[in-house]
Amino acid sequence: MENSSAPGAITRRRALTVAGGVLAGAALAQAASPAFGATAASDADAIVVGHGLAGLVATAELAAAGRKVLLLDQEPEASLGGQAFWSFGGLFFVDSAEQRLMGVKDSRELAWQDWLGTAGFDRGVDDPEGQDHWAHKWAEAYVDFAAEEKRAWLAGLGMQWFPIVGWAERGGGLADGHGNSVPRFHVTWGTGPAVVEPFEKKVRAAVEDRLVTFRFRHRVDELIVTGGAVTGVRGAVLQPSDAARGKPSSRTVVGEFELKAPVVVVTSGGIGADHDLVRANWPARLGSPPKSMITGVPAHVDGRMLAITERAGGRIVNPDRMWHYTEGLKNYDPIWPGHGIRILPGPSSMWFDATGKRFSSPDIPGYDTLHTLKSITGSGHDYSWFVTTQKIIAKEFALSGSEQNPDLTEKNIWKLLSRIWQTPEPIERFKEKGEDFVVAKTLPELVAGMNELTGDDLIDLAGLKRQIEARDREIDNPYTKDVQVMGIRNALAYPGDTLSRTASVHRILDPSAGPLIAVRLNILTRKTLGGLQTDLSGRVLNAAGTPIAGLYAAGEVAGFGGGGVHGYRSLEGTFLGGCLFSGRTAGRAAAAATES
Repeated sequence: MENSSAPGAITRRRALTVAGGVLAGAALAQAASPAFGATAASDADAIVVGHGLAGLVATAELAAAGRKVLLLDQEPEASLGGQAFWSFGGLFFVDSAEQRLMGVKDSRELAWQDWLGTAGFDRGVDDPEGQDHWAHKWAEAYVDFAAEEKRAWLAGLGMQWFPIVGWAERGGGLADGHGNSVPRFHVTWGTGPAVVEPFEKKVRAAVEDRLVTFRFRHRVDELIVTGGAVTGVRGAVLQPSDAARGKPSSRTVVGEFELKAPVVVVTSGGIGADHDLVRANWPARLGSPPKSMITGVPAHVDGRMLAITERAGGRIVNPDRMWHYTEGLKNYDPIWPGHGIRILPGPSSMWFDATGKRFSSPDIPGYDTLHTLKSITGSGHDYSWFVTTQKIIAKEFALSGSEQNPDLTEKNIWKLLSRIWQTPEPIERFKEKGEDFVVAKTLPELVAGMNELTGDDLIDLAGLKRQIEARDREIDNPYTKDVQVMGIRNALAYPGDTLSRTASVHRILDPSAGPLIAVRLNILTRKTLGGLQTDLSGRVLNAAGTPIAGLYAAGEVAGFGGGGVHGYRSLEGTFLGGCLFSGRTAGRAAAAATES
């Protein structure tokens, strides 16, 4: 078992604030349970910090219970919905109607097997003070949720899903190991905005009913602790901003505020936009931290509330667990600084390191994200290559993000159907305008372009040609020893992949499948898997494992539940779902705690 404390910024802050945490814990142990409910000294029944998806869900639950809520965020109104708005809208369901339509046989037992094999919980699951104790409990509760009421609950709010279920994170090759045994990635019809919409509507209706008050441009800098309980927040009022959604906003301070409530719910997100924090908490098991990364989240995903909540006594666990993608493209038309877009690949592109050496199993497109990340960092370079064909990218490439999928986001059936006979327009634009694409008619031309793009001569034509030709020989029979070709044939046995995600088996060097395309893949920051440890009610725990009175957390800041519901790795489609489930749980618990 590895050391669970990664060196870096979060750890250093922990050392600086341990005395405050101990004092807060001691005060809590001595304090009687506070009398909940708004008092004359309170500004509301509850304060929610962060207006992303988890914050909207928690606020909607509080308002539904009749509580008065202040919803604070440092960003302007344009960014309501946070990171979720930009997402592809993928959700993890178990034994859904969509799966059954596609002939997929799934079960709660199979999903739990896959979750445990993927998460690898190993930090005190059976120890109430262990880092994985509550994470494991949250994971079991979440799989139950995904197998039971999750889909019906969301469908009742008007959400719908694309009928073809995607097969993400196909795993490391063993039944009880990492990965999804069956397709479980359900794309929401309308993508990320459609996931946000029903909860935004609920919150805006509560604003009309004077139950919820937005406090945009309110940056929380401190949680107020009184007698061991969190009783409010203090911070800075930032100057008004007309920054568009996702664009960086001003940090100029124009005032201060102090607000009080018997409960505070922290839903402020992770650290993905702060590369220094990412590197500071980077685990040795993933190799050396990349010197160069691109950013998959807006600049406001800065992780500030982790340290602020820790200073109030909250316990951060599993800070070294994170989820970053290996198939990042530099956005030719960026919205936020260093804006990157992820390719969601099908199984057919050949994957090479920066020197032109082909990766082996499980480093195959769509199989094992973090294993491949370790292989890339182990190569001594911060990037890798897909070598593929026009036939493959036309069928297999998708781009993550609501703005990169106008057909799904706009719910435009005719645009969606056009994928049958043409390469999606966003893919073609990246191929033409993006700096990471090399297109050529012949392999020598392709290699020359690859070396020119990176400014070195790391790719050897003869070596690359030998590896591609060896792979191409393996497709002459319906059986093979090449694991990737086996995977392609396995994918084609699933109707969903045959219809929309896997090109027919062909030789990479077949001129009729061309032109040849090489894609430089950058490491793309995205998710924080660890965070504030919470019990099954969403209450933040202190170092002694005791709930801090008045303090709740949900979403990415809480590791999507329990301080790390995913363990070491994700099955995908579980980040939005983690925000929905933990936001609902924390909101309902906070509402119950403030019942008069």
